[in-house]
Amino acid sequence: MDNGAIRTWRPGFPLDLRAVLGTLRRGAGDPATRIGPDGAFWRASRTPAGIGTLRITPLPAEATVRATAWGPGADWLLERLPLLLGAGDDPAALILPPGPLREVQRRNPGLRLGASGLVLDSLVPAILEQRVTVTEAHRGWRYLLRRHGTPAPGPLPELRVPPSAREWVLIPSWEWHRAGVDLHRSETVLRAVRLAPRLEQASAMTSTDATARLTLIPGIGPWTAAETLQRCNGDPDAVSVGDLHLPNTVGYALAGRARSTDAEMLELLEPYAGQRHRLCRIIRAAGVRAPRFGPRLAPNDHRHR
Repeated sequence: MDNGAIRTWRPGFPLDLRAVLGTLRRGAGDPATRIGPDGAFWRASRTPAGIGTLRITPLPAEATVRATAWGPGADWLLERLPLLLGAGDDPAALILPPGPLREVQRRNPGLRLGASGLVLDSLVPAILEQRVTVTEAHRGWRYLLRRHGTPAPGPLPELRVPPSAREWVLIPSWEWHRAGVDLHRSETVLRAVRLAPRLEQASAMTSTDATARLTLIPGIGPWTAAETLQRCNGDPDAVSVGDLHLPNTVGYALAGRARSTDAEMLELLEPYAGQRHRLCRIIRAAGVRAPRFGPRLAPNDHRHR
């Protein structure tokens, strides 16, 4: 068996591997990712050089991480390892006033924003998460990857590389239905993947230009663009406008309000322009939860319609 290519890297800064890479994982059963018993993070990806599997193992005693990669995309994945782990990020750019949130920031120096550099890998699952519960979205992602993904190179063939743009297009309509994905979301995915080369260019754009590029696609709005750019670009300012809970969470953390609109959330975040997503991550790391007064969003099962 191919032992894979290896790179050992010393970050030179505190690194919370789970916090940085956890946002790439779409639920505990994500076929494209796995967290091993030794704390290693596995991810199967479709890179510009081809499919690849990356295993990142923390070595705390040596203050390093060891990455092993397999497949045609191995060299690409290893070359981008520092950016994936937040080497291009600047947590100190967010300056908070004295108070509980600054204390959370101080206690979490390893909470950095990594950049995968892969737009489609983050865009498609973000589209699947539109207007449904996380449970529904993750169930659909699991079904589609298990049925239509590619076995990942390396020692864990049960991992699945997400379909290529062409493979997404070839998925028959009844499979989307069995995955519980309604017509609006499946058609948005198909529109996006048909323009995959143009959308992948967003990984090298500024936040404003990348958002404009993604939202040119009908069905992709500010929320989907932000959720994508947070992961593929490590965008510290990409706010998930349109999120069901985020406005209330931010409003409660910054103003003590149990309920806030998107507009009110953006007004509260305005003093931190350029670092608004980072602040939202810190608020979540603080465990802030706005009071809930109504019933939770009930899952819909589109497979039975």
